[in-house]
Amino acid sequence: MNSCPFCAVAPERITAEDGPCLALSDRYPVSRGHQLIVPRRHVASFRELTDEEWQAVLRLARRLAEQLQESDPAIQGFNLGINDGAAAGQSVFHVHAHLIPRRSGDVRRPRGGVRGVILGKQDYPGDSAPAPTG
Repeated sequence: MNSCPFCAVAPERITAEDGPCLALSDRYPVSRGHQLIVPRRHVASFRELTDEEWQAVLRLARRLAEQLQESDPAIQGFNLGINDGAAAGQSVFHVHAHLIPRRSGDVRRPRGGVRGVILGKQDYPGDSAPAPTG
């Protein structure tokens, strides 16, 4: 486990804590403010989290979202997601949730959100909603 980047996080990287979990800024952010929420205990899958760890993940996500939105009013939404398993794109096998701030116009068509992880599935069948302008 010595090679796990989340098992020995430098204290200065921690942006928030809640009991069994901590948060830190993503080193490869997809948007400004992108945070990772990580249990202190090394487990690979969200299915291994205890109820206490899950609750801490959700509390941190809510608290961080509120803080980020207060500090940046341009933030109009969030994606909260977990890649679980290699087939789902997990590359660090210590479970972590991504909290990604979203701003109007950051992508051409945000509708469908996380459905976009599978190419061609972001739009709903028969969806004719126009792309936002501006």
